[in-house]
Amino acid sequence: MSCVPLEALRGGLEAALSGLRGGEAGRSGDGGREEPEQQQQQKEEEEAAFDPGGFWAALGGAFEAASREASALSLAFSRPPAPPPQDQEQLADRALGAVLAAASIYYRLPKSQGTTLRKAVRDATVELAEGMIQLTEILLRKPVQSVSREQLISTGSVWEACDRASALPRDNQAAVALAISSCLGIVKDALEEMEQAQQEGADPYGDVLEDEELGSRGNRDVYWSEADRRLLGPCLGLVKAAKACLKKVLGAVRAHGQADAAERVAQLDDLADMAADVSPSVDELALSTYPPVNQLSVRLNAAKLASVLKKMLEIARSSHVCPPSEEGWVKFLLGAVDHNLDRIKSLTQSLV
Repeated sequence: MSCVPLEALRGGLEAALSGLRGGEAGRSGDGGREEPEQQQQQKEEEEAAFDPGGFWAALGGAFEAASREASALSLAFSRPPAPPPQDQEQLADRALGAVLAAASIYYRLPKSQGTTLRKAVRDATVELAEGMIQLTEILLRKPVQSVSREQLISTGSVWEACDRASALPRDNQAAVALAISSCLGIVKDALEEMEQAQQEGADPYGDVLEDEELGSRGNRDVYWSEADRRLLGPCLGLVKAAKACLKKVLGAVRAHGQADAAERVAQLDDLADMAADVSPSVDELALSTYPPVNQLSVRLNAAKLASVLKKMLEIARSSHVCPPSEEGWVKFLLGAVDHNLDRIKSLTQSLV
């Protein structure tokens, strides 16, 4: 069968995906050649004309259309004979048009609405484009006989991507709360793993089967020394502090966060950026506590995590999400971070 329309569809989708991943540089048009004054004027005009209700209605419509077109495309290639070339071209044009429409609507969301909100919308649009590309590739390589399991799963993935778009946050306060909540979930998981591994007498590699190439379970490198165990307590305390920091900042964002002014939107974005640095810093510290332990690496990773947490708390304290009545928990958590870091430094002082 002729696959030219599907190949063209894949090419168009890949170009759209590249533009989305490239950020604003991926936008079509001549905006990049405008003078700075013209760009600023255009930006101000776009922000002034932005209609939130219209934007979200248009975005929802585009995702619904994409879901329908994915269904039509998949159904057309579910049984022989293959659609005639003209029908294939129409199906491909409609599928590409739906994805391009969603991307175009995303580009209409002004930066003044918040970078965290824009990222949430962009990620949803990227997921849609990726799902449609995957479906197209499956249709290109399978014979037109019957619906394969792979085709059904891929079509369902596009539907799910479109359905999730309806649950997108509608302003930057909600987007930042969602982002911080996601970071908190990752840190909770890391903390649970650390607590499980550090139970008294526990073997941190107990779930790894004995392997001749890895050596016997009697290898001392897979157990903690007494010096290591003394270090585990404050490390665990620092990760608990990280969890508490994210939980309190999330509560403050939900209770006091507002996205009704540029300064407040920017403050929320700063908090989301710092929260995103917490979970990888927690992971690095947690991994460095597994035997054989390099205590200098533990010290360095602990200092890095403490620095990230203190920056996030200071940003929160100086922002609108932390009125004077809320400053008590910020001071308490700053003290908790310092306390655990000081204990780690004391236990590893001989290494520096």
